[in-house]
Amino acid sequence: MFSRFHSDSGSMAATSGSSSAVLSASSPLASASSSALASAASAPHTSTSSPSWVRRLAALLLSFVVACSLGACGTEAGGGAAGKGASTSSASKENSAASANKVALPDPRTLTGVSEVSDLPDPTPLPDKYPQKLPVTLNDNEGTSVTVTDTSRIVPLDLYGTISRTLISLGLGDKIVGRTNSSTESSLAKLPVVTENGHALNSEAVLSLKPTLIIADRSIGPVEALDQIRAAGVPVVIVSQERTLENNAPLIRSIAQAVGMPEAGEALAKRTDEEVAAAEEKIKAWAPKEPLRAAFLYVRGRGGVFFILGKEYGVDALLKGIGARDIATEHGIKSMAPANAESLVSLNPEVYLMMSKGIESAGGVDVLMKRPGMANTEAGRKPRIVSIPDGLALTFGPQTATILEMIARQLYGVPADETSGSSGSR
Repeated sequence: MFSRFHSDSGSMAATSGSSSAVLSASSPLASASSSALASAASAPHTSTSSPSWVRRLAALLLSFVVACSLGACGTEAGGGAAGKGASTSSASKENSAASANKVALPDPRTLTGVSEVSDLPDPTPLPDKYPQKLPVTLNDNEGTSVTVTDTSRIVPLDLYGTISRTLISLGLGDKIVGRTNSSTESSLAKLPVVTENGHALNSEAVLSLKPTLIIADRSIGPVEALDQIRAAGVPVVIVSQERTLENNAPLIRSIAQAVGMPEAGEALAKRTDEEVAAAEEKIKAWAPKEPLRAAFLYVRGRGGVFFILGKEYGVDALLKGIGARDIATEHGIKSMAPANAESLVSLNPEVYLMMSKGIESAGGVDVLMKRPGMANTEAGRKPRIVSIPDGLALTFGPQTATILEMIARQLYGVPADETSGSSGSR
C-alpha cells in the first residue's frame, strides 16, 4: 500500500522552435548581380545601339540589386532582423531542446505514500595525489594534544558515518580496519563492527583490531570507552560532532589534519562546497514557493524509542538544504522531544522524514501509523513519508550534495533523469 508514492497530478511539456533563412547583400547571388551590373555599365556605347538595350539591361540589373539590397537593409536596418532572426531562431531551437527535456513536476502536496531514497554510493576519492606528512602533532576539538605517527590502521567512530566517508574521499579507505553500524559503505561491509546494541562502543573490540589511530566524536560512547582506548596508548583524535552545511569544510579539514594531509583536506573541502552550491541551485528549481512543513522522526523498535529530532542533530541544516521548513526547531525543539500525540499534532507536519531501518524495526508503515498522533497530522492522513537509509540520513560531509539531491528528488517527485526540473507556479 505504501511501497511507493503516487501523484495526483503531473504532466510532460515540450516545445519546438522554427528557423528561417534570408538573403543578405553579401550572398553569392548578390555578388554575381553586382558583377553583371559593372560589366554592363562599362560596355562601350555606340550610336547604332538598339533603343538602349544596354541601358535596359543595366536598369534591370540595377533594379534587381537594389531590391536585394533593400531586402537586406530592411532586415538589418529594421533592428538587425537578419542577424537577429538567425540568432533568435538558434536560441529558440536551444530553448526548445531544453524545454523538451524538462518535466513539469507535480505539486508535492499531492504526493502520498512512502518515497524511498536509494542508498548512497561510496565516496569518490580525490583524483589527485597529495602528500602525507607524518608525524603530526595537533590539538583536537577538545584541546587535547595528540601526536599521530602511523595511519596504517584507522578506526573511525561516529554516529553519522561521516568520518569514514571523509577518509575514503581523502584516499585512505584501505587504511580503515573497523567500523560502526553507521559506516555502511560497500567497501567497508566486510570489516568488523565495533559497536553493539545500536551505537554503544565496545572498547575491547576496538583494541583487538590493533589500531594505530582512532578518529572519533562525542556522538558515540560511552566516554569511558574512548578513555580506555587512549589509556592503552592508541592516539585518539576527537573531532566536532556538529553536522551542518557550515561545518562541512572545518570537519573535513580537521580529519585531514589528523592524518597528515592538510592539502588534500583543503581540496576536498573546496570540492564539497562547490558541489553543495550546485545542488542547492537545482533544488531551488524543484521546491514549491511555499516550503513544505517537515519533521524528522527517529524510531527504533516498537517500544519507547520514538523522538522528534531537532537542530542539534543537524535536522535544520538538512531540511533547509532540501528547501523544507524545520517545524521542530520553529517550535523550540533543540535536541530531541518525545514523539507523542500532543507534540505531533502541535507540529502538524506535511511530511515525515524517517530512517528506513527505523521504519522496519517499528513493524513497517502500517504499524507505525497506528501510534498515537501519527495519523492525526497532514503527513499522517495522506500518509506522506520520505524514507532515508540510516547511513546517509544526517551524514553531511564530502557527499552532502548527493545526499541533499537524492532526498529532494523523493520529496518533490523529481524523476531520476531530470537535472533541472521546473517548479512552475506551484
